[in-house]
Amino acid sequence: MLQQTQVDRVLPKYHEWLEKYPSLQALADAPEEDVSATWRPLGYNVRPRRLHAIARESVERYGGALPDDEATLRSFKGIGEYTAGAVMSFAFGRRAAILDTNVARVLFRIFIGRGNPKAHAMKKHLWAISRTVLPHRHVFDFNQALMDFGATLCTARKPACLVCPMSRACRAYPFNPDNERA
Repeated sequence: MLQQTQVDRVLPKYHEWLEKYPSLQALADAPEEDVSATWRPLGYNVRPRRLHAIARESVERYGGALPDDEATLRSFKGIGEYTAGAVMSFAFGRRAAILDTNVARVLFRIFIGRGNPKAHAMKKHLWAISRTVLPHRHVFDFNQALMDFGATLCTARKPACLVCPMSRACRAYPFNPDNERA
């Protein structure tokens, strides 16, 4: 729900969603129209249909549990590299890299600094960096902190470089607001 949607818009829907669908079984049993209607104000309306299909497949093939390995997660339609990593890290506490918009921005600025962060080759490179810097312990905390760091300090428009603890190591520091690449 939080992918590309602000927290204040998500929270009421999140609570409603969990009340209506407290388990994969409950989600799988619900009519797809109801699932879509519950989600609808959030946008990205293909997502509730995909979640519904994932719930149904989880119930049919995995006894109502979401698999906890990357290959199986990625076999579900709608689960890509980021979502599989997020589920493995946040739901199962597994060592898995993530690369959302905020994490990509932080890693790009700190380790690269120049170029097009949205280019396909750069995204592959950023994934490699994300896997490399991932600690072996406390992965949940690390991934959450990296996401929060990008959302609150190393922001897209007005990064707080002057108070940033990474500024000495950052390849993009000092941040130039006229530089659209960073």
